[in-house]
Amino acid sequence: MSPAKKRPSSIADVLAGVLANAGVAARVEQAGIIPEWSSLVGVQIAAVTEPMSITADGTLFVNVTTNAWMNELSLMEPELLRAVNAKDGRVPVRRIRWLLKRQ
Repeated sequence: MSPAKKRPSSIADVLAGVLANAGVAARVEQAGIIPEWSSLVGVQIAAVTEPMSITADGTLFVNVTTNAWMNELSLMEPELLRAVNAKDGRVPVRRIRWLLKRQ
C-alpha cells in the first residue's frame, strides 16, 4: 500500500503506543488488578473487600469490612499474592495493605 492509502490504526493500538511512550504502560497493566479483583480472589473475599489503589513499588491497598476479616485475610496474604500475581507480564504485587473500611 502506498502511504496515502495506509489503513487507520485501531484506538487500542494508538492508546497502547501513547502509554508506552509516556512510560506508564506497566503501571496501567498493574492497575488492572483492581477491576479484576473479584475474579482473582473469589466471590466471598470480594464481597467483604474493595481494592483502592496500588503503588509503583507494588503495595496494594484494600478496604475490608470488619476486623475479623482483616485478620483472616492477613493470614491468607501469601495465597492471595499468588493469585493476583498469576498473570504473566504484570508488575507484581509485593504486599497487600489491609485497611478497615470506614462506614
